[in-house]
Amino acid sequence: MMERDEIIIRNGIVHILDSTIGMPVLSDQLLELGPDLNEFLRGHIFRIASSDDMKTCNFNQEESYVYQCIANFKEDDLIPVSQEIGRFLYTIMNQNISITPADVLVVTYQVNSTMHLAILKMNYKESYIHYASSDETGNYNDIIKQKVTLPSESTKLSEAALINLSDFSIQLVEKKYEINGVKTNYLSQIFLQCQTKLSQKAKLNIITKAVEQINQKYYEDDFDKHMETKAIIHNEYIEQGAISVESISEKIFQDKTELKEEFTEKLEKYNLTTEEVKPQNKQTTRKFEKQFLTTDTGIEINIPMSQYNDKQCVEFINNPDGTISVLIKNISHITSK
Repeated sequence: MMERDEIIIRNGIVHILDSTIGMPVLSDQLLELGPDLNEFLRGHIFRIASSDDMKTCNFNQEESYVYQCIANFKEDDLIPVSQEIGRFLYTIMNQNISITPADVLVVTYQVNSTMHLAILKMNYKESYIHYASSDETGNYNDIIKQKVTLPSESTKLSEAALINLSDFSIQLVEKKYEINGVKTNYLSQIFLQCQTKLSQKAKLNIITKAVEQINQKYYEDDFDKHMETKAIIHNEYIEQGAISVESISEKIFQDKTELKEEFTEKLEKYNLTTEEVKPQNKQTTRKFEKQFLTTDTGIEINIPMSQYNDKQCVEFINNPDGTISVLIKNISHITSK
C-alpha cells in the first residue's frame, strides 16, 4: 500500500465549473504550491488511493476523449490539457443539472518516480462565515452563508480520478446522478469512458449479503449460526489479511453442498466466486469486530469479537424451555454510561 509521504506533488491548476453561471471559468496559470496547499492535495490523493470505495478501471481508448487529451501528455502541457478536460466535464455537467457544481483541480504528482495525473472534483458545499463591516455608526459583524465552499482536507472526496501516466490505469471514486431519468455513474461511463471493476468495499458487501441471505433462508431463528458466521469472517480477515470466498464458503457451510452451490450461484454474476477481498481501511471491516445482539425484551448486548471467542468471558446457554441465557463472566468493574 502506498504511503502518504511517497506522494510528491509537482504542479496543479484549478478551474471553476459552476453550472449555475452558464460558463466555465478556466484558469490560464498554474497554482502556487506552498506547503499548506501541497499537504491539502497530498491528503486528498492519499485518501482516494487508500479508500475501499476506490474502483480500478481502464480507458476505452478509442472512445475516450479524456484519454485522447492525455495520451501524449507532457507536463508543460498541463494548462491547455486541463482546460480541455475542464471544458468537457463542464459540458456534461451543464447538460445534466443534477450533477453538483464544483471546482476541478488537475494535478500532476509522482509516486516512486511514476507520473500520475489527478482529476479532483471539489463539489461545493454550504457553510457560514463571519463578515465584518463598518460605517459612521461603528462596526457591524454579521454571519453570512457561503454557497461555494470547497471540501476540507479531512473530507473524503466522492468524485475523483487518479491516472497512472505510464499504463493509463485509473483509480476512481464516483457517485451516481440522474442522467435522462436513470441513476448513472457518469464519471466513468460518460466523462472518462472506462470499464470499472468493483471496489473492495462493494465486493465485501456483496459477499456478506449473499451469506446473510442463505443463513436467513436456512437458519432463520438460529442466532448461534449467525454469530458463528460473523466470527468466521472476522477470523479469516485477522489471520489472512484478506477474505477468501472459497475459504469462508468451506468454513461457514462445511459439508452442506447445496448451500455452497447456492452461495456460488449468487456470486457468479459478479465474477466473485474465486475472489480474495483485501480491505485497506479498518472502517470497512469494523462491523465484524463486534457481535451486536438485541433480545426480544429490548436488551442490547455489544460483545467484542475477542471476548466472544473466549468462553472465560461470555457463554450462551440454551435452556430446556427453549429460552437462551447469556452469561457474562469474570467482570471486575462495570461503568454506567
